[in-house]
Amino acid sequence: MSPTFYKFLGIGLVVVAIVIGFTLLGTRGSHLELTGKILKVRTLGPDAANSIAIIDFRFENPSNYPFVVRTISVTLTGADGKEYEGQVISEPDMRTIFAGYPLLGQMYNETLKPRARISPHSGMDRTVGASFEAPESVLAGRRNLRIRVEDVDGPVSMINEHS
Repeated sequence: MSPTFYKFLGIGLVVVAIVIGFTLLGTRGSHLELTGKILKVRTLGPDAANSIAIIDFRFENPSNYPFVVRTISVTLTGADGKEYEGQVISEPDMRTIFAGYPLLGQMYNETLKPRARISPHSGMDRTVGASFEAPESVLAGRRNLRIRVEDVDGPVSMINEHS
């Protein structure tokens, strides 16, 4: 093989690397996903067998497209590893809970609701409430709390309390 061949091979590989780099750079905002973190979790045990978690969280839509919420769910992993599926609480019921239990403090943020639109490259703070068929001690000793948000077009985002 001649030195000219290696010279053109090297130039060709550099050109291919540049094209791949620009392609990846151009599609960077096309992945529809919410990123975020759970800021605060307040728990309440209205009776011995049930509990409520009020979750304040912050999220961002880093993509170039709006994220429109289809469904929201909350899952709890107990200290024993058992999964508990929470029943999401509606905004009117959240207001009633905050009015009935002043120890929870105030409701800092709006609740995240289905059909909520999160604009591209924007973020916000929201609240989600969930009731669990488990005593408050299970919530207090939890390993993790996870909010699952599904977009109307299918993509799913998970926001975990502990990574």
